[in-house]
Amino acid sequence: MTLFNQQRQIAFTLDLDGLRRGLYSDKYFENIQRMMSALDDQGYRFPGENPRFASDRVAGAEVANMPVEMQIFTRRSPYALIGGVDYALALLRHAAGSFDEQGEFIAAWPDLEVDAVQDGVVIPYNGTLKTVRPVLRIRGVYRQFALLETPILGALTRISRVATNVYRTLQAARGKSVLFFPARFDLYHTQAADGYAYHLAVERYNYDHDGSLRPFISTDAQGAWWAGSGGGTIPHAVIATFFGNTSEAMLQFAATQTPQTARIALVDFENDCVATSVQVLQAMFDRYRSLIDAGDSEQADRYKLFGVRLDTGGEMRDSSVEALGDPQLDFGVVPRLVTAVREALDHAWEGWNIPNDWRERAAAYCRDVRIAVTGGFTTEKIDLFERLGVPADIYGVGSSFFANGGAAKTDFSADLVRVKHNGEWLDMAKRGRGATDNPDLVRIPPDYAD
Repeated sequence: MTLFNQQRQIAFTLDLDGLRRGLYSDKYFENIQRMMSALDDQGYRFPGENPRFASDRVAGAEVANMPVEMQIFTRRSPYALIGGVDYALALLRHAAGSFDEQGEFIAAWPDLEVDAVQDGVVIPYNGTLKTVRPVLRIRGVYRQFALLETPILGALTRISRVATNVYRTLQAARGKSVLFFPARFDLYHTQAADGYAYHLAVERYNYDHDGSLRPFISTDAQGAWWAGSGGGTIPHAVIATFFGNTSEAMLQFAATQTPQTARIALVDFENDCVATSVQVLQAMFDRYRSLIDAGDSEQADRYKLFGVRLDTGGEMRDSSVEALGDPQLDFGVVPRLVTAVREALDHAWEGWNIPNDWRERAAAYCRDVRIAVTGGFTTEKIDLFERLGVPADIYGVGSSFFANGGAAKTDFSADLVRVKHNGEWLDMAKRGRGATDNPDLVRIPPDYAD
């Protein structure tokens, strides 16, 4: 599947009939496939006149059945974390080919020569098309795989874009956990690929930084390609069903969920993150302490508050910062708010009426509560928080993982760079481009995915 486990993924759910018939391909590829098939039926041979070679050198070329070399490469600068290669190989393995006169599909995979990198490699791009590093190289009869250029480029672009965006965000977070929350911002069909891209980025970050970050996804579908499972706590809607009583909602959540589910309270419902955090903290601690005192440590563990989540909307100023500073500032989840919540959590126990033998444990309980921040977070905002030393422990990121403009622009291109005639490979790339190599390319065996 990836550079990190040295295995390729081969099981994907594909609409093979649609792919083979060009349903997902730009129409001109279907037109060209039809043209090439017609030329094959006619026995067409190239007459010879051309701007690059002596006419007699290429005259008689059987254009419709001539082997070609195509290279596929990224144009994201300064680099892209590559993902989607295995998906592209699955497309070639199962959808390259043509239909015979009886309507039977004849696979071209046995006749293709394919080199590919592994998912998880980082490919640089300096803006010069003469020095690109291909992630996929295909040799074969062009009309046998022309229809797949669109879906192959789409898969590589989508997965690599999300993976690279996540990787850059993980770097900005400097080793802190980043939760993957973009499912609600796109069609559900994309969740498996998107979640795989996120997982790929986490693996690459750990690989590069000797880290041990765990992936945190919000839907099971996001883990479909790597056996991951979604997780989460409570939405604003459930707090509303408890009439805005976040503490009661969390107590009931804690009572009904498995111990493995992290107890993270959403604390911005009443737009007072400090007060709500302290209220939830005390309610959970009181239940925890009473169960410990009763000798039921197993049940008590259900009431360990893992964290609080701040999700103040960008058009709101939390009441705990309303009296501070310029009224035009401090909208949404801002450094001043996170710092105020951290201070309140750390010192909440000091005002509790608890026995002396519980005070040290209460202080530790409070200090252990993490702060998760969500709502409008981008790579740039996370980087700012970290540079300012804001005491956020976990970042939740959504739609910005799908960014595809500016520094996040991720393009893949396919160039036909060589053709083979009379046993000789001839350079035939568009002016300004050319055949290039990549040491990360490895040959894909013919029995791949058999």
